[in-house]
Amino acid sequence: MFKHTRKLQYNAKPDRPDPLMARRLQESLGGQWGEVTGMMSYLSQGWSSTGDEKYKDLLLDTGTEEMAHVEMISTMIAYLLENAPLNPSEEDLKKDPSLAAKYAGMDPEHSIVHGMTASLNNPNGGAWNAGYTTSSGNLVADMRFNVVRESEARLQVSRLYYMTEDEGVRDMLKFLLARETQHQLQFMKAQEELEEKYGVVVPGDMKDIEHDEFAHVLMNFSDGTGSRAFEGQTAKDGEKFTYQENPEAMGGIPKTKPADKRLHNDQG
Repeated sequence: MFKHTRKLQYNAKPDRPDPLMARRLQESLGGQWGEVTGMMSYLSQGWSSTGDEKYKDLLLDTGTEEMAHVEMISTMIAYLLENAPLNPSEEDLKKDPSLAAKYAGMDPEHSIVHGMTASLNNPNGGAWNAGYTTSSGNLVADMRFNVVRESEARLQVSRLYYMTEDEGVRDMLKFLLARETQHQLQFMKAQEELEEKYGVVVPGDMKDIEHDEFAHVLMNFSDGTGSRAFEGQTAKDGEKFTYQENPEAMGGIPKTKPADKRLHNDQG
């Protein structure tokens, strides 16, 4: 069950309208690593979790918080779009040359499709899609994805911070930075606990099946030899890395049969 509270989790009001910043913030809303991706990933992972209740609760708590972040950014974007120019006249542009830059840089979908409100798109109008999310049913894999998601989200928020001098926008971004710090750290902690239980390689129960002789070999497939620096070092699973200077082609030359003649696959 979800229950909505009208009050925002944190302040989300700019000092002044800025349609260009509204467009930029769309990345943190509907972009690949945005808040909608976090919301849907963590909630899906939580609903799928059948193990330790603390991990389920952690995921559902965080996914629900991400709903609050979606609401905050959507609200901020709406404020930033207030009084944005719809169709400035030539006379308006002469009076205020900066208006031309604002008008040219606006996301046209903000006005045409969404009536000067936020959308679930990135800044270029690309729609958010579920392919951005991860919910594998394997908590080690999912927690690792969550750390990456929070890292990418925090990186983008930090860049957005320096793209504005509006203290109202910056105040909200400071809050998001802090929460993304917490989320990275909590998912790292969960990942460490799960690795201790299930092993550091996902999935952890295939060692007797895989061709283990290839499992710790650094193969030189580039012009450089930098990866050789790891030779002899101990991997996280306790095994040592080896290095192969010239990887061998072991599979032979494939010889497949021609397709049915009716398909007209000319073979030369």
